[in-house]
Amino acid sequence: MKKFDTVNWGIIGVGNVTEVKSGPAFYKIEHSNLVAVMRRNAEKAEDYAKRHNIPKWYSDASELINDPNVDAVYIATPPDSHASYAIEAMNAGKPVYVEKPMARNYSECQKMLEVSRETGTPIWVAYYRRALPAFLKAKELVDSGTIGKPLMVNIKLYKQAEERNQTKDEMHWHVFPEIAGAGHFFDLASHQLDYLSFVFGPVVESKGNATNLAGLYPAEDTVSGTWKHDSEVIGTGSWCFIVDKNSEVDEIEIIGEHGKVSLPCFSPGNLKITTDGDTKEMSFQNPQHISQNLVQQVVDELRGIGKCVSTGESAAKTSWVLVLVIRASVSFTTSEVVLLPGR
Repeated sequence: MKKFDTVNWGIIGVGNVTEVKSGPAFYKIEHSNLVAVMRRNAEKAEDYAKRHNIPKWYSDASELINDPNVDAVYIATPPDSHASYAIEAMNAGKPVYVEKPMARNYSECQKMLEVSRETGTPIWVAYYRRALPAFLKAKELVDSGTIGKPLMVNIKLYKQAEERNQTKDEMHWHVFPEIAGAGHFFDLASHQLDYLSFVFGPVVESKGNATNLAGLYPAEDTVSGTWKHDSEVIGTGSWCFIVDKNSEVDEIEIIGEHGKVSLPCFSPGNLKITTDGDTKEMSFQNPQHISQNLVQQVVDELRGIGKCVSTGESAAKTSWVLVLVIRASVSFTTSEVVLLPGR
């Protein structure tokens, strides 16, 4: 892979996620510039570029990909175009950083990885919780044996449905499987399951149940799952996106032989550690642009001075787990269920 002194980025899809969460990181960190952006709506692309002081804007992704001043491409579109844009960029020799989930299904992830291997062009995925302070502290507590041998982990994520007051035309693309691959589960549980694979190693077994109880939109709204990591840690999870406001829960709980660690994944809250019946809380501050720590790792790897912890390989395995948990609700190929990604 070519090593860069400074990486000049182009972004495909400058929607809301790039306004604060990710976009500014590409021009604020050292040895990184944002030189071009693309959105199908040319007026909105130009508006974004001017507000963020970006010199070029496009309404055609191929033009951005083939811009000789663009070294690497960040793909921030909905999942239905992740594979096509990533493959085009890698075939053009441009390293790719793609939003999560990596694609709509494991088959698309496999195609992306195949092109990455064939072209020798790297691909990373925006599972930025692998680089956030609270999540790194939880991993440190597990790795150091503070709670003893880890035994199991439990995820609970219950959210109210904003869609109750929306028409189909007003609903976000996250609830339409033809765009997102499934529903809110793919969007949110992907972060949780990917992080746990970072802590405990790849998932080697997984199964689940998914259903649509409220009928508000085409995708599933209630999911339960179980899985096992290659470290033998067992996981259970439940996700429901149609509860009452008072029933909302956001928790990852890691249980060991001598205590437990818990923290929220999406909502504000402290990390809690319980040992010998005593619970302590720790607070952490995320970067203003929450993807920034992981983007820094990508830039460092492109410069040849570090490694990014969220690769295409690890993200594809996360997509494999998502498909297994929710397989009753989405279309999939036999290979997606039978073939275990290489460890």
